[in-house]
Amino acid sequence: MSADADFDLFRTSEDHEALREAVRAVSEAKIAPFAAAVDEESRYPQEAHDALVAADFHAAHVAEEHDGVGADALAVCIIIEEVARVCASSSLIPAVNKLGSLPVILGGSPEINARYMPKLASGEGFFSYGLSEREAGSDTAGMRCRATKDGEDWVLRGSKAWITGAGVSEYYTVLAVTDPDGERGRNISAFVVEKSDEGFTFGEKERKLGIKGSPTRELHFDDVRLPGDRIVGAEGEGLKIALRTLDHTRITIGAQAVGIAQGALDHALAYVKERSQFGKAVADFQGIQFMLADMAMELEAARQMVYVAAAKSERGDADLTFFGAAAKAYASDMAMRVTTDAVQLLGGAGYTRDFPLERMMRDAKITQIYEGTNQIQRVVMARQLLQGLPKA
Repeated sequence: MSADADFDLFRTSEDHEALREAVRAVSEAKIAPFAAAVDEESRYPQEAHDALVAADFHAAHVAEEHDGVGADALAVCIIIEEVARVCASSSLIPAVNKLGSLPVILGGSPEINARYMPKLASGEGFFSYGLSEREAGSDTAGMRCRATKDGEDWVLRGSKAWITGAGVSEYYTVLAVTDPDGERGRNISAFVVEKSDEGFTFGEKERKLGIKGSPTRELHFDDVRLPGDRIVGAEGEGLKIALRTLDHTRITIGAQAVGIAQGALDHALAYVKERSQFGKAVADFQGIQFMLADMAMELEAARQMVYVAAAKSERGDADLTFFGAAAKAYASDMAMRVTTDAVQLLGGAGYTRDFPLERMMRDAKITQIYEGTNQIQRVVMARQLLQGLPKA
């Protein structure tokens, strides 16, 4: 293999960079102008919703056979990154549509995919993911939500917590225990629940530190009857499908974190070049330059980790579990540091709502928590290392 071919492995394609330009244009023109109001009013970013659907960026991962764009994993990460650069809440639209639908794509029958994926691709119905419960966050196998067989149907009882997009999404991939006496973790199945199903309701919106434009609510199931063909995969395979999903989708949270950090760095750079102190631009002080250099260095390292993990996701590499967890953990820790430093660079102005830095700092925090806390990511990585990291 030539040296040029080797280097091509670490370069995004022309198509990826053209996509970045297109998403950035949409984000800056149709999403950024509303980002502050979305946060201030804690309201759903309908403007971003409409813009992303119109451009086919809301669920670009859906395959062409289901009338989707068929974007690869790296392309989806670039979409999320560019939207998050201006509005983290809005970036959850493509991220959660992938999270909610990927269990169906990975484990569902051709029939269930043909039923739901075209609706997602067209924007007719979004997807959310129902895994966590109040007492079963990191310990997913400890869930209490139950689905009981009744003839050809299933009857769903219980609740789910911290569900992103709840109330907006039309479809929900929900995990529930189907064999209470079965082996822990192998007694869980996955189902598609529709918003219109009788007995399915939502809790009040959570009052959150950040990503205030993305609704987070509980899902309540009061004897919700589901037809037998709503099961995703085989009975008892739900948790395996759910965890396999997270191997892929944790990378999108890394992309979101990279986007938030890039937006913060962009604003901080512009500010320190314009503001003067002691007769010269703030950017001319070496201490400030060192801060900027460290921020950019960590940001680029995180971006490359995310892109490598996305490539592994697309190929289905054996070491994806490690790289997905590593990309998510590193990028989200980086985003918290970079946004905090960006606020510092603006001084008192950074602490006000006149600038977007304090919002970006608040938004960055959740990337260290959802889709598995960064403590859990380290458990995942350590387990992979101790077992002997499989080769790609």
